[in-house]
Amino acid sequence: MKHQLNAYGQPIGLDVPHWTPRPYPSGDTLQGRYCRLEHVDLVRHGDDLFAAYQAATDGRDWTYIPVGPFTDRALFAQHLQTIQASKDPLHYAVIDQQSGKALGTLSLMRIDPQNGVIEVGFVVYSPALKHTRIATEAQYLLMAYAFDTLGYRRYEWKCDALNAPSRVAAERLGFRFEGVFRNASIYKGRSRDTAWYSITDAEWPAVRHALCQWLDAANFDATGKQKQGLSLLMSQRDASV
Repeated sequence: MKHQLNAYGQPIGLDVPHWTPRPYPSGDTLQGRYCRLEHVDLVRHGDDLFAAYQAATDGRDWTYIPVGPFTDRALFAQHLQTIQASKDPLHYAVIDQQSGKALGTLSLMRIDPQNGVIEVGFVVYSPALKHTRIATEAQYLLMAYAFDTLGYRRYEWKCDALNAPSRVAAERLGFRFEGVFRNASIYKGRSRDTAWYSITDAEWPAVRHALCQWLDAANFDATGKQKQGLSLLMSQRDASV
């Protein structure tokens, strides 16, 4: 960790000159090449999202989410009404640009404008969204919005320490592991140890470069198969630091 010394010879953090609190996320639509993110809305997105989630063969996608799974349309509508009204977390629907259908949701949460810290979370991807360019671009759009548009200093990813797919996804997307908070919370009647990951504003340019390389249409062949994996591109970023 970089530091400076005060008048007593004690190490202290670096000055942050001219810092001002960051803007609060607006919920405006974020446009990408393969998808767009819209503030989640029951009327516009409810039918698409319910159908997309019902395509799953079981409820495992909701195991590490505080709510769900939902098999009843009315209960799902209540859930969407709740997250639509929420400002923190601020929920977005992931819209496939080609079909125009909503295929999943994710959110910006634990929003701290005073310190420039924000977290991505409450990620629920349907089977049609998982392992696609859209899934990765949705994450990129929120990162770019937080760092490049709003000017936040720290972007966090937290998950149940037992949620192996989420931890793999965080590392693939360029987050750095920071440790585990034991007995951090209780949800669905069980204890959770929370794994912490982050990207800082100093790391963001290299992460952004790797993500843009991967998302470039030239990185995919005529069948849609990737030519270079994102994990490889991120490792090249690490090697150059």
